[in-house]
Amino acid sequence: MMTESQFATKPLAASPLIPSKPIKKLEPEESWKAKLKIPPTDRRKKTSDVTDTKGNEFEEFCLKRELLMGIFEKGWEKPSPIQEASIPIALSGRNILARAKNGTGKTGAYSIPVLEQVDPGLDQIQALVIVPTRELALQTSQICIELAKHMNIKVMVTTGGTNLRDDIMRIFQKVQVIIATPGRILDLMDKKVAHMDHCRILVLDEADKLLSQDFKGMLDHVISRLPKDRQILLYSATFPLTVKQFMDKHLKDPYEINLMEELTLKGVTQYYAFVQERQKVHCLNTLFSKLQINQSIIFCNSTQRVELLAKKITELGYCCYYIHAKMAQAHRNRVFHDFRSGLCRNLVCSDLFTRGIDVQAVNVVINFDFPKMAETYLHRIGRSGRFGHLGIAINLITYEDRFALHRIEQELGTEIKPIPKVIDPSLYVAKLEDGIEDGNYK
Repeated sequence: MMTESQFATKPLAASPLIPSKPIKKLEPEESWKAKLKIPPTDRRKKTSDVTDTKGNEFEEFCLKRELLMGIFEKGWEKPSPIQEASIPIALSGRNILARAKNGTGKTGAYSIPVLEQVDPGLDQIQALVIVPTRELALQTSQICIELAKHMNIKVMVTTGGTNLRDDIMRIFQKVQVIIATPGRILDLMDKKVAHMDHCRILVLDEADKLLSQDFKGMLDHVISRLPKDRQILLYSATFPLTVKQFMDKHLKDPYEINLMEELTLKGVTQYYAFVQERQKVHCLNTLFSKLQINQSIIFCNSTQRVELLAKKITELGYCCYYIHAKMAQAHRNRVFHDFRSGLCRNLVCSDLFTRGIDVQAVNVVINFDFPKMAETYLHRIGRSGRFGHLGIAINLITYEDRFALHRIEQELGTEIKPIPKVIDPSLYVAKLEDGIEDGNYK
């Protein structure tokens, strides 16, 4: 009979049931976070547009760990108000009608629940995101790809102006999420290339634009190709009558989110300067010399004026790109990419660039030509002050613009002030939370 001491020291014989290697110690729950490549914390001060939250964390939404890894590696620390309101409802499968300002995290509000609900094992299109412009489609797809990088989900972008055959080849491979402009996705559906039998989530971003005359009836056509038990997530900063009519027709019992007590972003201060048409370039030159511009976007009302102004700015000795709808798509993509990368300080553009385009470094927007519509004005000035940061919008107003200025102020319930001799830098130059100015321009 073996004694207790003999039993304790005798080695165990090898057995198929007992591993010969030492058992790996279980990792603590939080150790996966320590291994993430998280970018430096954004320490710039933010406005209540993005900080006025209930204090939720992304982990509280019961998301897959692989998705959480993508969220944190994107540098997103906590959900913004639209994300807090939207994510749990979207995960429950309910239709959403959401109204939130530009630049407050709408893309994350729908892309997170979309990616959470996609089954990586099903090689079918399961979600479709429709946006009005090619640049916004590229930007949105890039965000989805980054969020999904640990998830084995294939995201594809398809827009007009690119090779249709290439898109057909890509769609025949495994694709589960498509970000598209309306014309191109309809083309792929009509050619029986994009099969939507398993597509149970439809996202409409910038819905007011998608339902405008520019895309007459296209969304009705798209929806007719989707399964009857689909979920629709509709996001817009403004809700004209077309959105209401669409909602009544297609959104059964939607959950309504309205974070729009006011239309303009809190971080954007608005000014006007009365000028004669022939003084505008001189006035712009003065602004360039006096303002602390990180990056600026300058809007004109026609493609011809965009090119003429870009030429003038270059002649004045400033780095300047331009972009408009009549340019070749490959050229547009290059300009958009290089400007976002910080290779140039100033961009002159038409209203092509007003929708959803997110360049965090932009702190100055200049309306070289004042728009006629309040909605256009709202989207233009929303290119600065992104995600709760600070920015200024300066409007060059001629005698003919004076009535439009007053009307737009009234319609938006906002104040556009006369431009002072000196603009306080604290209104648009980013301050870090410890009070140090952030001069981080590439």
